[in-house]
Amino acid sequence: MPTLIINTNTPGSKVPQGFLNEATNVVAEMLGKPASFVAVRVHTDQVMSFGGTQDPCATVDLMCIGKMGPDVNDQHTVTIGNFIQSKLCIPLNRLYINFYDLERHNVGWNGKTFAK
Repeated sequence: MPTLIINTNTPGSKVPQGFLNEATNVVAEMLGKPASFVAVRVHTDQVMSFGGTQDPCATVDLMCIGKMGPDVNDQHTVTIGNFIQSKLCIPLNRLYINFYDLERHNVGWNGKTFAK
């Protein structure tokens, strides 16, 4: 159930072909989850600034049940940051990544929560 959400002022026309599939695979491999459970959403052309400028920037949210925390989020930051920098040309110092470790009973799918 990992969900990666990227908000960026990068134009949609600058998102490379296959970006969603590549992002899915990066998240699946990083978290050890099946790609069939990974959701990726990219909001391009956002009116946003970072540090007072409108140079390319992003905010990223990663939500998952488990597989996150103080012992792994540093490496997740490197993995996600490097991917976004290489694919969307957003410098590492112009993006924030927020991690949300969700509880199983707070995530629903297929008519039930993951706690059932």
